[in-house]
Amino acid sequence: MSARQSQLQSGLKTELPEGLQRFLYQLRRSWSTMLGLAIIVFFSLIAVFAPLLATHDPVVTNPDEQFQPPSRDHFFGTDEVGWDIYSRVLYATRIDFFIAIMSVLLAIAIGVPLGGLTGYFSGRFDDVLMRVLDAFQAFPPLILAMAVVAALGRSIWLVIAVIAFINFPSYLRVVRAEMKSKKESFFAEAARSVGNPSYRLIFRHLIPNCLDPVLAQAPLNAGWAILVAASLSFIGLGVPIPTPEWGSMINDGVGGIISGEWWISFFPGLTAMLAVLGFNLLSEGLRDIFDPKRMES
Repeated sequence: MSARQSQLQSGLKTELPEGLQRFLYQLRRSWSTMLGLAIIVFFSLIAVFAPLLATHDPVVTNPDEQFQPPSRDHFFGTDEVGWDIYSRVLYATRIDFFIAIMSVLLAIAIGVPLGGLTGYFSGRFDDVLMRVLDAFQAFPPLILAMAVVAALGRSIWLVIAVIAFINFPSYLRVVRAEMKSKKESFFAEAARSVGNPSYRLIFRHLIPNCLDPVLAQAPLNAGWAILVAASLSFIGLGVPIPTPEWGSMINDGVGGIISGEWWISFFPGLTAMLAVLGFNLLSEGLRDIFDPKRMES
């Protein structure tokens, strides 16, 4: 029995693939990457368990408790209509993380296949598409997002679609560059020689080997998505009120900074800053892991 147990234990130790073991080892070596990952996990848990952690209903007003400073009853205080800021910050984490994750996934779903196809086939379509994207990316992204949302209306799904539409060219470009360098590689020639059709070669063999820069860039775009969503809500073009969102909560407290109600905008702003910091630290760490030359330098 002991010999059998030792065999099982040794099998469990070698269960993870070598590449994954190397990735986890390099991930643990970087304290900043682990800090970023810990911040994101922390906020993700807040988003999941917000109904259990909240002390008040985030959308029920209470005029009798307006402008209450942080206390035992209201950890982050209340605003001008009596909303509990602590509870609204928790629920806003759900909204902003949902916007960030969904916009990144949608941008990847659009940009990665297009990048793989244009990088593999090249030609006139590739040239025309790149020029169109150059013209598109010449517009300031935040102004473009403001114009689209102002023209089409306010909703969470529209904000997600606009952010994804702005971000997908970056994924297209990195996958296109990776595809151009890998489509003539030895393993691509080997897959081609055994009769794989082009679509199978692209989506089964080549694109999975082009995803390292995509994975490194995704957290950075998620942090940027939070900033764009907060900026749109700050100027009244993002998530509709009374749905809690960090940007609109910061806007609610701008006037209170002068009159002394600093907590109204301070806690949502601090939360948004920490969330974006976590995504940026994780993105920088993944870039170092996937590009060993950066780590050596």
